[in-house]
Amino acid sequence: MDGRAARNLTLRPQSPTEYAADIANRYESERPPWDTGQPSAELVRVIEAGKLPGTDLLEMGCGTGTNAVELARRGYRVTAVDLVDLAVRLGRQKAVQAGVKVDFRSGDITEAALGGPYDVLFDLGLYHGIRDRDLSGFLSAVIRVSRRGTRWLSLAGNAQEITPSGPPVVTQEEIRRELGPAFRILELGEFRLDTRAGLKPLAWSILMERR
Repeated sequence: MDGRAARNLTLRPQSPTEYAADIANRYESERPPWDTGQPSAELVRVIEAGKLPGTDLLEMGCGTGTNAVELARRGYRVTAVDLVDLAVRLGRQKAVQAGVKVDFRSGDITEAALGGPYDVLFDLGLYHGIRDRDLSGFLSAVIRVSRRGTRWLSLAGNAQEITPSGPPVVTQEEIRRELGPAFRILELGEFRLDTRAGLKPLAWSILMERR
């Protein structure tokens, strides 16, 4: 049995309320494996390559704000949203400690009024996590907050990962089918996600531009 099949045996779609409660419990009991406390190396690589031009940036599914704070340090005007109130509160504390301004918001991205359109969108794990719960609602929200030319970097679990532990996964064909109609895929590459547990699951780095 490959990793994707194992995940599909144990996971079922959760409502936003169930999901938020589950993740909040994990933050309260122990730091989840994805909360490394360090900015995403892949995000930094893409920024330093000059591939995320613009000023106004929305991070979707920001967690405790590590990447949002790093993005603000690098000069972006950052709005960051997460479904989990506790994560957002921790993010606000990080921004204060770092001396940067981030507009943290708590809410369901499929319903929240987030302004925009933004020059840049970023998510680490939201696309791969929400697609089984409400893909159409998520994509509608992404359309609302973007415009023609908006760049979107999405970091997602890769279905070619063979180990059953790790994040939800998606295939290259699913990425192109689900995201391709509204976004031109500029780069679709593989990398290894950093986790607090030391595991480095295979992932996709998906750089897109709104059509």
